[in-house]
Formats: sequence, C-alpha cells, structure tokens
Amino acid sequence: MKILCIFLTFVFTVSCGPSVSQKKTKEDVDRKRECYLVRGACKTSCNSWEYIYNYCNTEPCCVVRDYQKPVTKHITTHTE
Repeated sequence: MKILCIFLTFVFTVSCGPSVSQKKTKEDVDRKRECYLVRGACKTSCNSWEYIYNYCNTEPCCVVRDYQKPVTKHITTHTE
C-alpha cells in the first residue's frame, strides 16, 4: 500500500508539470519578446551595422548599433 501511494504521488507530480515542448515554446516566445523590446529583429543573418543581441530559436536577434558621433578635438591657437 505504501509503494502504491509513492507510485501515485510520482505519477501525479510528473504529469502535472509542463511538457518539454511547452517549456521550449515559452522560452522562444520570451526571447522574441526580449528581442523586440531592444528594437531588434529576428533574421537569418545580421548586417554589418547590426550586432547579435541573443538568439530567437535558431535565428539571431539583430540590433542596430548606436550611432556615435566622431569626437573632434578643437585646436585653439592664441596669437599675441
């Protein structure tokens, strides 16, 4: 009787959890959502002006690099 209770507890515990495919699907959806939150796009390959943020399923999440204005040094000369 004790073994039967342990067996039934095990069966109910295993059957109530999410299946592996449901868990993977949820992870894929979460990754795509995170990609869109950083203004990225899931594409087959990224362009040279983009970087890979993470992976949406098997495709990379491509995010445009921030444009950084070139720093110019102003040379000032004093004439006396």
